[in-house]
Amino acid sequence: MTALLEIAPGAARAVVMDGDILLEAHIARSDEPLPVGLIAPARLANRSGKLGVVALAGEEAVLSPVPPDWPEGQTRLVEVLRPARPDGARDKQARVVAHDGPARPAPSLAQRLEAAGHRVELVPAHGPDRLAEAGWDMAVEEALSGRIDFPGGRLLVAQTPAMLVIDVDGDGDLSRLSEAAARAVSATVRRHGIGGPIVVDFPSLAGRGPRAAVDAILAETLPLPFEKTAMNGFGLVQIIRPRRHLGLIEEVRRPGFAALELLRRAMRLVGATRLEAPAPVIDWLAARPALIDESARLTGGPLALVVNAGAGRGHVQQS
Repeated sequence: MTALLEIAPGAARAVVMDGDILLEAHIARSDEPLPVGLIAPARLANRSGKLGVVALAGEEAVLSPVPPDWPEGQTRLVEVLRPARPDGARDKQARVVAHDGPARPAPSLAQRLEAAGHRVELVPAHGPDRLAEAGWDMAVEEALSGRIDFPGGRLLVAQTPAMLVIDVDGDGDLSRLSEAAARAVSATVRRHGIGGPIVVDFPSLAGRGPRAAVDAILAETLPLPFEKTAMNGFGLVQIIRPRRHLGLIEEVRRPGFAALELLRRAMRLVGATRLEAPAPVIDWLAARPALIDESARLTGGPLALVVNAGAGRGHVQQS
């Protein structure tokens, strides 16, 4: 597979393509304080049984398990296994594990893609927007709206603090709808990098045969690794996948995502550039002058920030 990689102010993005089909969409923000794979010194702040809290890189993280010979106050190396999940309802700290070393930075998005066996092709910061042409904007719209259409129906996706819930909606023969939806669910899980617990609400199907057909499609098409239950009589299926990185559905809801998307568009313009957006987006950017300077360097002209409450998600244009 080919991964188109784009480096923009504040974030790297990539789409993994099979011909003209978008299989995966990735974003790695440069302001992530504890990226997965980072190995760095951490001080054990406190411990309670097998769990502990460590301080590293100006952040706190959960250490599990705590080595029995690691006393509070001592500094050792840890590896970040899972990033923090700030969902606004039940924020979760990053998770780390003790590591023997040596210390090292987290793998870049390019390194992660290469390790997965993809051929990485760097997309220039100027010229045609190849990520948009490949479907990046479509994937972002899916993640924001929670609506994913497939032939004969649609998936309605909702992220909750406990799990991601997918509802299957559509008309016609319920068995055919459910089989098509199963393929769409698998493609969605891969495209958006969904991990953790997932519950899918299919239509209720009469008889074991139609339910078994849906189970077989999921077993064959879901990205590995995963565990799943068989569909029950109410049409519910539970899927569990490892959660190493935040998926796109979580990323689009993080503060700053809209601002970083605007900078991605702005970098392809030439000369003085004007960025209009609602106040929260402008305020987020104004507090990060380094990103504004980087954008100006790429365009060859200053970047003006303008508050516009009616600008929706914002837009950019040449001044």
